[in-house]
Amino acid sequence: MSLDRETIKAVFESFKALKILVVGDIILDRYVFGEVERVSPEAPVPVVEVQKEEFRLGGAGNVANNLSSLGIKTYLLGLVGQDYGRHIIRGLLKASVVEDLTVEDPKRPTTEKTRVIARSQQLLRIDREERASVEGRTLQELLERLDLEVDGILVSDYAKGVVCRPLMDRIREKGIFFSVDPRPQNKSLYVGAYLMTPNEKEARAMAGEESLPHLGWRLKRELNLKTLVITLGAKGMALFDREYKVFPARARQVYDVSGAGDTVVAVLTACALAGMDWDSACELANLCAGIVVGKLGTATVSPEEVFAYFEEGCGV
Repeated sequence: MSLDRETIKAVFESFKALKILVVGDIILDRYVFGEVERVSPEAPVPVVEVQKEEFRLGGAGNVANNLSSLGIKTYLLGLVGQDYGRHIIRGLLKASVVEDLTVEDPKRPTTEKTRVIARSQQLLRIDREERASVEGRTLQELLERLDLEVDGILVSDYAKGVVCRPLMDRIREKGIFFSVDPRPQNKSLYVGAYLMTPNEKEARAMAGEESLPHLGWRLKRELNLKTLVITLGAKGMALFDREYKVFPARARQVYDVSGAGDTVVAVLTACALAGMDWDSACELANLCAGIVVGKLGTATVSPEEVFAYFEEGCGV
């Protein structure tokens, strides 16, 4: 089924009835914007004169923000530290109308990525994180907060320790739809997912270097996945459901691909829970990703932007 304005409108309307829980690694994205006019006399490095700073929700937080931007009742479960970062994240969640279920872990900092940018070029990234698996009382709190009535769960794994076997076992026990944006090192945790959305590099790390169709079917079979979608960057995405299909990308301009995978898994999960067929879901996810990659940094897309993009002839 090809997309048209009425179909898209009906899908967005159906999103308003959904409740989705996002579980995973929450990241605080800090952007430091400035100008470079000289090289430091202390070392051969550029001197950045800071002009502004921005904070955005990254990782699982960006996934939740994407869902909320589409009008979906969204909950976010993950970890924050007992530091200033938790206050910024909670403020951003409130502004994004995302229900905050975060758990404070006194043993780790709030995961933070600082990007220094000058003239639209990233000069440096500084990471502050703890990647050990969550355990003890903190793990128990996470498991307890899974006891929530929702239509589906989206697992956003950035390999920072939240997504672990006890958590995934508890999610499977709930017996409801769950999707996964994976990391190869945690492959064994994703068995039985209703949807998994690796990029091509992640898929090859999990299933080998054979042809895309072969590795896709193999990965789907090994993990007993209901549906697999492999994102292919500028080439679009490949769907492995009853058959194999490739959907071309719909980007008008690629400015920054960071966070595009978050948008894809958010849109596909929402479409599946709204009862949309997979072909149309992939077309809509491509459309939304095409908008997001035209923005700098982690970003979201609104229904209004989708309609405008579609009517400008960038739709299907």
